[in-house]
Amino acid sequence: MYDQFIIENKVAKSGLVTIDLEKLATDVEFHSFDIKHFLYMELLLKEKDFREALDKHNWAQYKGGVLGVHCSSDAIIASWAYMLIVSYAKPLVVAVHSGTLEEAREKWFMDQIREHNWTQYAGKRVLLKGCSDKTIPQSAYAYATECLVPHAERIMYGEACSFVPVWRRTK
Repeated sequence: MYDQFIIENKVAKSGLVTIDLEKLATDVEFHSFDIKHFLYMELLLKEKDFREALDKHNWAQYKGGVLGVHCSSDAIIASWAYMLIVSYAKPLVVAVHSGTLEEAREKWFMDQIREHNWTQYAGKRVLLKGCSDKTIPQSAYAYATECLVPHAERIMYGEACSFVPVWRRTK
């Protein structure tokens, strides 16, 4: 009598492969380092004072994270200053990027997407998951699509129950 009520998972049978870009970012925290706070009057870079301030800075707070290094004031910052910051941060962080927090997040995602094995999706119907708990830059979806086009049969965006068709290989 209950045979007529068997629930069938059509999504599992469809061969649809879901890519969650959030998982490419792993569990990394993003931090911002504003050089402005290490400048004389938040405007001038005095080498001796700058080096002393970096020596005293609590670098451990960035451990295991991704650091975005930028200057929010209109100061002219010498290239060696960025290099010096990286030399302090790199032993503790996963990556250091020049730019704001948002720019560092975007660069990190691009690096992760670039390193991902996209050939595994050859001939597959691929869904780029739309909902996420973390902030995923829009450019990450565009770049992932660019990486998928040479391999996938179809590319969709959203959730398995309701997706938007994005691209389909022509025969």
